[in-house]
Amino acid sequence: MASKQQLQQDEQHGVELDCNRFSCSVCLELLNEPVTIYCGHSYCKSCIEHCWDREDEKGEYSCPQCRETFSPRPVLRRNNMLTEVVNKLKSTESMRPPLVCASTADVACDLCCGTTVNKATVSCLTCLASYCPTHLEPHNRVAVLKKHELVAATVPIQEKMCAKHDRLKELYCEEDEQLVCSMCTVDEHKGHRCISASALKDKAKNQLALNQRKLQEKVQQKEKELKELSQAEESLKSCTQISLSDCDETFSELISSMQRKHSEVKQLIKAQERTATAQVEKRQLQLEEEITELKTRHAELGQASDAADVMYLMQSLSTSWDSQERSPQAAPQRSFKDVTDCVSDLKVKLELLLEETWSRISATVSYVDFSLPPAPNSREEFLRYVHPLTLDETSNYPHLCLISENRRMRPSPSKAAAHPDRFTKFPQVLCREGLSDRCYWEVEGHARTLSVAVAYKDISRTSDESRFGKNDKSWSLECTTDGCLFCHNDVEIKLPGSGPYKIGVFLDYKVGTLCFYHASDPMVLIHKVQTAFTQPLHPGVGINYEWYDVGVFAQLVKIQ
Repeated sequence: MASKQQLQQDEQHGVELDCNRFSCSVCLELLNEPVTIYCGHSYCKSCIEHCWDREDEKGEYSCPQCRETFSPRPVLRRNNMLTEVVNKLKSTESMRPPLVCASTADVACDLCCGTTVNKATVSCLTCLASYCPTHLEPHNRVAVLKKHELVAATVPIQEKMCAKHDRLKELYCEEDEQLVCSMCTVDEHKGHRCISASALKDKAKNQLALNQRKLQEKVQQKEKELKELSQAEESLKSCTQISLSDCDETFSELISSMQRKHSEVKQLIKAQERTATAQVEKRQLQLEEEITELKTRHAELGQASDAADVMYLMQSLSTSWDSQERSPQAAPQRSFKDVTDCVSDLKVKLELLLEETWSRISATVSYVDFSLPPAPNSREEFLRYVHPLTLDETSNYPHLCLISENRRMRPSPSKAAAHPDRFTKFPQVLCREGLSDRCYWEVEGHARTLSVAVAYKDISRTSDESRFGKNDKSWSLECTTDGCLFCHNDVEIKLPGSGPYKIGVFLDYKVGTLCFYHASDPMVLIHKVQTAFTQPLHPGVGINYEWYDVGVFAQLVKIQ
């Protein structure tokens, strides 16, 4: 045990007291009521008494550390000096942050010894050692040690050392992208571009800060999308209820209308049955009367034939055919089969109409997709949906020439070979790709009229209605110096503003929207179409020009 004079000297010189030096070797804790036995070792009073209680039968009592024996059992007295030191050590420890035992994943304190090794919180790049809060205390107190460079103990200090030169890796080789020591720059990294670790740290911090800002922006964007998605969900639920109510009302009216017509047909048939029945009954009475009259005449003729008077016989003969002349011909047999046939024909026509309409209803319902992401707003968001396109050389107008990997077209004096898919009436061309998802592309050109369109593949290629927008199979935006004109199914919509010659097109096939934009930043909407597409859409480009016009072209913009 250390003497009182040594302890006082340690305290005067600021020597740190180690808890392990004042721990009981039995319980491994700080001494509690410390006592010192004859051999000089100290224990907690309760710990040594417990050990000696088990040795009462032998009559000999030993020291747990050195095994020196004593007889009789020594009398234990408190060590006042140790009690004072331990109490002071306990008060000092209570003001320090709690120590954490180092696990296999932690950096261990290089100064801790014994069975318990604490977790290091700080590494000193000058001492090349890692310290727990207890052993770091001199660096916070001693003036010379305060000048040392301290860093957080995230990795063992050995990993920061160069294995070849046993020096701290304080430089970063930009060519080999690794940390090196100063000696490495003399041999294997000689002539390489190297920066200091501090500069690398600043650069890494700046990059991390930039990445953090980008992640924060993405988080905000995702939160915005989440909010919009929640709003869309609420809107969808509201629209669903309204649509269900409207559909119920419409189908109820339709069913009621069919039931009314069913009732009216039944009433017509029954009314006609009553009319016909009355006519039959009337005819029956008439026939019964005629039968009675004929029977009477028959009897009269029988009597006349027995008479001997010649004049009476001749008179009876002259009036015997009057009743035959009044007898009408029998009416042809009739039925309601023609009515049944008419109703059957109505059923077939209604089923065909329902079949035709149902496909459109079903397709329209499927377009209402709540899980789809929100529509893009910024140019950056639009560019996420860029779809590479190629002009189809089999569809281009005969006097159009395709160049630049079939992305650009210009007038040509030569005539292309005939092809069944070629447009023959107007200078226009379709793309090979059929689109049925979210897609974005851009078109630019120089001509009297630049037409940017989408069309079904089965659009007419040779008729006067084959021009983009002049039929129900294509949608076209025509741009001139005077402005823009949207056309579909030969219905034109004049749009305000001057016509741009670089147009962005965004197609959301499932939602059923087609949007034309000024291809700029920010994007400016020119026109939006809302409909239900039934076939994949092929982008199309058309131009209007005269042969003497210079620099006429149209092309699909290659977006990097």
